[in-house]
Amino acid sequence: MKTIITDVFFDLDHTLWDFEKNSALAFETIFKNYQIEIDLDKFLVHYVPINLKYWEMYRTEQITQTQLRYGRLKDTFDLIQYQIDDDKINFLSDKYIYYLPKYNHLFDGTIEILEYLKPKYKLHIITNGFAEIQNNKLNNANINHYFQTITNSEMAGVKKPNPIIFQHALVKSKAKKENSIMIGDCIEADIYGAIHSGFDAILFNEHKKTIPENIKQVHHLLELKEHL
Repeated sequence: MKTIITDVFFDLDHTLWDFEKNSALAFETIFKNYQIEIDLDKFLVHYVPINLKYWEMYRTEQITQTQLRYGRLKDTFDLIQYQIDDDKINFLSDKYIYYLPKYNHLFDGTIEILEYLKPKYKLHIITNGFAEIQNNKLNNANINHYFQTITNSEMAGVKKPNPIIFQHALVKSKAKKENSIMIGDCIEADIYGAIHSGFDAILFNEHKKTIPENIKQVHHLLELKEHL
C-alpha cells in the first residue's frame, strides 16, 4: 500500500532560491559600490567552490558562522592575490549579507510547482541558512505565503542532516514523518538527513550529478509533478 504524503518540506538555497545567481548579483553591486577593482567572473570562479567548502565545514560543526563569513572571502581574495585587510573583509562580508536577500531569482518552475502543490499538500521549509536572511529571501521573492512553517538551524540548534532539525520541523508542522517528503539539492544534508529521520526524499539534481540508483531525483522542479 502506497504511503500517503500530506506534508512536503523544501530546502531553500539551491533548490527554490537561485543562490548562485543572486550571490553573483550581490557581489556585482558590492564591488561597484565600494570600488573593489576585481573581475567578477574571476572572483566567482574561486568563490563558488570555496563557499561550498565552508558551508560543508559549517554544517559539520567545524567552524562558526563568523568563521564562515570571513574565511570564504579571505581565501578567495588570497587566491586571486588581491590585497585587502581584515577590516575591509569583515565590512564586505556584512554588506554581502545585507545585499544578498535583496535579489530574488528563483529556479525555473518554482512558482508553478508551488502553485501545483499548495492545494494538495501542506508545504514547509527546512533550511540551514540564517533565520533573518532566509526570511528576507522568502519575503523578497514573494513565496513566503506558500509555506505553513519555516524551520531553520538557528531555532533547532543543529543543522541538517542532524535528525533533531527534522524532528523540530515535524513538531512545528504537526506532520508525521511517514507522511512527509523532503526535497533538496544536497544529498548528504537534505536526502540522507531526511531518510535517516524517517522521511521520504527527492533530490533536486539540477546538474545531473551521478548519484546512487536508489535515490529518487528530478532535474527540473516541474518533474516533481510525476512524484506528487
